Amino acid sequence: DDEGDNWSLIMWSGTVASAIRGRRGQAFLREMLAAMDALPEKKLVHGELEADGAVCAIGSVGRARGIDMAKIDPEYPPQVAAAFGISEALAREIAYENDEGEAYWRDDTPELRFARMRAWIVANLKDSAA
Repeated sequence: DDEGDNWSLIMWSGTVASAIRGRRGQAFLREMLAAMDALPEKKLVHGELEADGAVCAIGSVGRARGIDMAKIDPEYPPQVAAAFGISEALAREIAYENDEGEAYWRDDTPELRFARMRAWIVANLKDSAA
């Protein structure tokens, strides 16, 4: 949020990279990949954990775990992170990639969002044998 503050951006990028490559982050990415692959329809929603029977990337894990996502505010990353047992930085990064990422500058369909998020997960796995 601090435009022009390069040090803050550098620190944030390091925090996110550490969250992604850490043991807990890698385990969550693998779980999310499996949960997404198990979805009957290869579609992801935008801006919500779950809406009209569909889910976002993090929401796919919630569905697989049987979490009542109606009680989680997707706009409050600390609550999302706590509910899923991940760092706040990872929760924010996944939400950003799901909701904005490359889609920010173009139209994104639920099917394209699924393909884009799956590719992002695989690219961030240390052993991407997915």
